[in-house]
Amino acid sequence: MGPRRKRFRRAVAGIAAATTCLLAAGALAACGSPGPAPSPSRSTPETASSRPTSPTPAPTASATATPVTPGVVAEGLDVPWSLAFHAGTALFSERDSARIRELSPSGSLHDVGVVDGVTPRGEGGLLGIAVRDDFLYAMSTADDGNRVQRFRLDGAPGALSLGPAETLLAGLPAAAVHNGGRIAFGPDGMLYVTAGDAGDPSRAQDLTSLGGKILRITPDGQVPPDNPFPGSPVYSYGHRNPQGLAWSADGTLYASEFGQDTWDELNVITPGADYGWPEAEGIAGVEGFVDPVQQWPTDAASPSGIVIVGDTLFLANLRGERLRRVPLSDPSSSSEEHVGEFGRLRDVVDAGGGAIWILTNNTDGRGDPREGDDRIVRLPAD
Repeated sequence: MGPRRKRFRRAVAGIAAATTCLLAAGALAACGSPGPAPSPSRSTPETASSRPTSPTPAPTASATATPVTPGVVAEGLDVPWSLAFHAGTALFSERDSARIRELSPSGSLHDVGVVDGVTPRGEGGLLGIAVRDDFLYAMSTADDGNRVQRFRLDGAPGALSLGPAETLLAGLPAAAVHNGGRIAFGPDGMLYVTAGDAGDPSRAQDLTSLGGKILRITPDGQVPPDNPFPGSPVYSYGHRNPQGLAWSADGTLYASEFGQDTWDELNVITPGADYGWPEAEGIAGVEGFVDPVQQWPTDAASPSGIVIVGDTLFLANLRGERLRRVPLSDPSSSSEEHVGEFGRLRDVVDAGGGAIWILTNNTDGRGDPREGDDRIVRLPAD
């Protein structure tokens, strides 16, 4: 998270009538007129035929699995950013080296490949990853902006390699700060992408820009026909720097977000809704904007990756150096664990068998690296 700008900067007056985006291998595609912004209560229809198969799940364990023992799963990692699973094997991205690495169940590390054309700068580089149907999806920073690509995963676990890159979404605003970067498949089979305002708050309220948004595309990079703004990948807007995505069992989408000087946020995302940045930060009670369900002081949070296991949302915090548990029965409340124990926490994932894995981020230039950093740490989810 970069230096925080002055609060309540003035947004660009009005919302333009068309949205442009770069889709499908970087080719320019025109986007249709968004029309008026729907109310925050608007829902998106879903049909059974539109639900592709689920993304690759985390490993599972039998009902007789032994209790989870906390411990270090891997160490000596170089600015790791995101974790995902493929066929029971963990994959993770490294921001500055642009490497995708594989962690075998035995604990050995293998380089799956390097994503070409990545330009690390500040918070940019190789960011979020997701896996679906033998494809690895990755968001990264290039010379001409942030992009989402996919690569076929070739070979067997333990010796995986990346196939050629296919660019699905390109031209997202990029800067040394506020790149967003999280990608995740929803229960509807669509790929969701967090895009920050890249240091220009006016982008968040401008529907002709893909910055300051949560985006939604199909697995092959098209705009879903039931997106809230016809022809546009924009799913929600008014975001400063959204970081984490997770869905509850009933399909509710939660997103974590870096605020500016006062409040970091946990939001419930409604298609087409406006979350207020830069006119509002935290629970502001401003008509027309959706308030977060929970907020925290920025020096105690900087919420990054999130995951839902059962009826609990887990939230990794960078500056706050702690893991939070948010009960879905009352998402306005939370408890804290491991405060300062592991340093900065970038991501948290469901590792199956009653375990979660957290990814530390102390080697990113803002932390205080300790011996063995960075690490993947296993913790019980109960």
